[in-house]
Formats: sequence, C-alpha cells, structure tokens
Amino acid sequence: MATTITIKEDTKKVLATLKGNKDWDSFLKELAFESGSLATRRELIRKRLEELFVEETRVRGWARDY
Repeated sequence: MATTITIKEDTKKVLATLKGNKDWDSFLKELAFESGSLATRRELIRKRLEELFVEETRVRGWARDY
C-alpha cells in the first residue's frame, strides 16, 4: 500500500540527491536502518567512555596512594 509523506521542497531535493538511482521506498528503509545502527553504535561508544572514565578515576586513586 502506497502512502504520501509531506515534506518541504528543499528537503526533498536534498534527499533526492542522496537517494541517487534507488527508489524512494528502498532509500528510506536503508536510511531508517542506518539511523538505528548509528544509535546502537553511539550507545556502545557512550558505554565505553563511561568505562574508561571509571578506569581513569580508579587509576588516579591508585596513583595518589603511591
């Protein structure tokens, strides 16, 4: 079933440039999946940064003791 999404003309031009030769359905699905994977990667990076911060804090405490 086809549907319509209302967007501004300048937004459509930018998306059309990114879309290239793909049909709109394939392009938008790919864009949605990429967005999800970016969010997943961002979350993994955030968790790793938290781990590094905890480790750095632990090492600083250890270094201060010696």
